[in-house]
Amino acid sequence: MAEDYDLVILGGGTGGYVAAIRASQLGLKTAIVENGKLGGTCLHRGCIPSKALLRSAEVYRQTLEAATFGIETKDTRLDFLKVQERKNTIVENLHKGVQSLMKKGKIDVYHGFGRILGPSIFSPMPGTISVEYENGDENTILTPKNVIVATGSHPRSLPGLDIDGEYVMSSDEALQMEALPESIIIVGGGVIGIEWASMLRDFGVEVTVIEYGKQILPTEDHAISREMERLLKKKGIKFVKEANVLGDTLQIENGVTIKAEVKGEPTSFTADKILVSVGRAANVENIGLNNTDIQLENGFIKTNQHFQTKESHIYAIGDVIGGMQLAHVASHEGIHAVEHIANQQPMPIDYEAVSSCIYSNPEAASVGLTEAEAKERGFDIKVGKFPFQAVGKALVYGESAGFVKIIADKNTEDVLGVHMIGPHVTDMISEAGLAKMLDATPWEIAGTIHPHPTLSEAIGEAALAVDGKQIHG
Repeated sequence: MAEDYDLVILGGGTGGYVAAIRASQLGLKTAIVENGKLGGTCLHRGCIPSKALLRSAEVYRQTLEAATFGIETKDTRLDFLKVQERKNTIVENLHKGVQSLMKKGKIDVYHGFGRILGPSIFSPMPGTISVEYENGDENTILTPKNVIVATGSHPRSLPGLDIDGEYVMSSDEALQMEALPESIIIVGGGVIGIEWASMLRDFGVEVTVIEYGKQILPTEDHAISREMERLLKKKGIKFVKEANVLGDTLQIENGVTIKAEVKGEPTSFTADKILVSVGRAANVENIGLNNTDIQLENGFIKTNQHFQTKESHIYAIGDVIGGMQLAHVASHEGIHAVEHIANQQPMPIDYEAVSSCIYSNPEAASVGLTEAEAKERGFDIKVGKFPFQAVGKALVYGESAGFVKIIADKNTEDVLGVHMIGPHVTDMISEAGLAKMLDATPWEIAGTIHPHPTLSEAIGEAALAVDGKQIHG
């Protein structure tokens, strides 16, 4: 017998389970098919575990620097197994929370691999779901009126750099390390690579980052990229840019050796391990897309503004459609898709009003256009920039490096982009996100009285600086 549903969601990650909760709120009979654990990559192999490790690295670094605060410490020692235990406890607690939310919403969860079937005796349209189980149990057939594909993504690798989990790792394997290496090569200077570089260096690992492009963090404003590189170099992280890693030169013998063409010159690098961080690929294999008219573009599922595929009753959200590939984006795409299914007429998502964060030390966060993007689009811009070294709370924290940068349109006065690097900016960026969403102007941000002493004063001062009116700069 087939089970009938209003909605079946393939994938119980951040996008999938949030979509399921919203569907339950709207009265849709809903099921999730998840082959792993609810919470997906973000909870188990991404956002949460990596940030738990970053927090431990931050505490360790701060303890080593405690003398600058007048606090003497002796015999500071890192117990990495306890660091991992803490990370695992956080993940498990949140996992239990997601499971409870499914029960609260009366959402059925099928723990198996979901595959889309073509037209059959169950439905004249593709979209019937076959749930396959590892233990060999008979498949379960689900017949939904609508489907959301939220199968996420997995780390990419490079030709020749086969992930073995011991010497060559992706972020998935790195999260499970039982001991820290003395040295590591990180291939890729994007967000994930920089977070790992910062974390491992704070733990005392010798880190070399090899980046193919001309700048690390290639999607960030150039000023942020430049400042991040400067501050991480001060920590002792080595950067090699404009370097093409030659995977077929990899040698493994009590460590790893690999060559890269650096500005055309072959150069050899040696370390205990390699972490490959060169982006993520969509999980589209073997989920039955061949049984539908769903189209792929550059390996990702193609959708319209409401996240419908070419099969209008099948939607797709999150990493599997590409885009910003952020957990909070996947969640809102899922909510939008469900509300569209329920005829709620949701507004399209404005991706330029979505904030993104980098949880390295220092942190970085941004929303809207970079200065280069604004100029490329023909905007006549004005820019305000204010350093944290002029903010009292930053000095109190002992972290005064970095700045806030605001880009505005000279003609309309609208904020076009806000970019931050410095202490706790990932907790401050939402003010800028709200300003962007409401088409606020710098003078409106500056007119909002920011409490003193707080780090947020840098935002108010940067807004004043757009017109040269900053008080403390």
